[in-house]
Amino acid sequence: MAVVKPFRGLRFDPARAGRMEDVVSPPYDVIDAAAEAELTEKNPYNMVKLDLTKGGDAGGEDRYRTVRDRLAKWRADGALVLDGRPSLYVYDIDYHHPSGRDLKRRGLVALVRLAGFSEGIVKPHEQTFREVVGDRLRLLDACRTQFSQVFSLFSDPEGRVMAALDHGRESEPLYRVKDRDGCVHSLYRVEDQDAITAAVRVFDPLSLYIADGHHRYTTALAFRDLIAEREGGLDDDSPYNHIMMYLCPMEDEGLSVLPTHRLVRMDLVPAADLAARLGRVAEVVEVSGGSRESLVAEALAQMEDLPGDDHRFGMYHPDEDRCFLVRVARERAAEILADAAGPLRDLDVVVFSDAVLAAGLGLDRERCERDGLISYHSDPDAGLDQAVKETVGGGGLSLLFLLRSTPVAQVCRVADAGLVMPHKSTYFYPKILTGLVMNPYQ
Repeated sequence: MAVVKPFRGLRFDPARAGRMEDVVSPPYDVIDAAAEAELTEKNPYNMVKLDLTKGGDAGGEDRYRTVRDRLAKWRADGALVLDGRPSLYVYDIDYHHPSGRDLKRRGLVALVRLAGFSEGIVKPHEQTFREVVGDRLRLLDACRTQFSQVFSLFSDPEGRVMAALDHGRESEPLYRVKDRDGCVHSLYRVEDQDAITAAVRVFDPLSLYIADGHHRYTTALAFRDLIAEREGGLDDDSPYNHIMMYLCPMEDEGLSVLPTHRLVRMDLVPAADLAARLGRVAEVVEVSGGSRESLVAEALAQMEDLPGDDHRFGMYHPDEDRCFLVRVARERAAEILADAAGPLRDLDVVVFSDAVLAAGLGLDRERCERDGLISYHSDPDAGLDQAVKETVGGGGLSLLFLLRSTPVAQVCRVADAGLVMPHKSTYFYPKILTGLVMNPYQ
């Protein structure tokens, strides 16, 4: 099944490039224009100068050639160096969970042999968009270097992989970096051949589940096919047949999936009318007492703590400063989603889209996507502020809907069934950093 192997990582030399905190970056797809400017100002070697955001720093094909030349210069002047031996890399993240707990998520960085989704070895749960893959493909073709990892999960209930790597890893990390959220990322090199052999053997019967990085994986498949067409085929050991992944055991106690809340834009409607509409598909109970922040916090607490297996959502109406708990019974959800595939009927995100929005409020998925009625917020406070800002004096209504996180087991069931989830169904936290280690194809 999954084929995992070590590789010679391309890494920053802090003695030449400067502090690692100033050269690494978040994944390109979460960097907006303001963050890009801030990162660029930190250090001329910041990864945002290589792993271009959508805007880039040059127009047309020139932007990809510019990055190719910049990468070559950084390698020539010693800012980037290639490890001498093929290695695996233990990647730990110590972080503070929004619930208040201090956690550690553990994983490793390795190469994984590419496999088409139809083979059932690497399993997706999200759709990809052609224009994003096209941009990433041109960048990869120009630079022949994979800048960031695909985040994937594997099952290892006995913890054999990390135990083997802990036995063989170097005693001190190559880097220990604190990100802007206060998460501490530590990267350790493993060159010990016995440890590497013991770890990679565990993957032989396993499938991998993509948690984050569907576009990167799809891009690597397209790049492999592009090079194979140009060269008339590829050897099994060709670097183009592999992709760099961050692999995390799904049993890891530090593996966290946060919810992604929805801001829904619609005409200004009284809260009582909205509650009555939703009453056709759900039980709607008002949450009372305190400021808007405390109303949202109370709704979130009730969504997690109340007994029962119904689907639960919070709804905050910023025009009237009122908050409601919306509970859709599983039997009612099954009726509304009768035509949906089994694993999808269990997902809160699907019940929200098809039962709450479509059946309850008359906002079907196609209209929401076409008219851009929904935006997404992992931070409920940020979503709340945006809802108030857009509604007050705006003439319309921006409802904040609160969702629970999607359990990892549900993600795997959907992937095993060959299905995909709606957009923004999962938010694996913390994000892995770009720039701790890279995979050069040549």
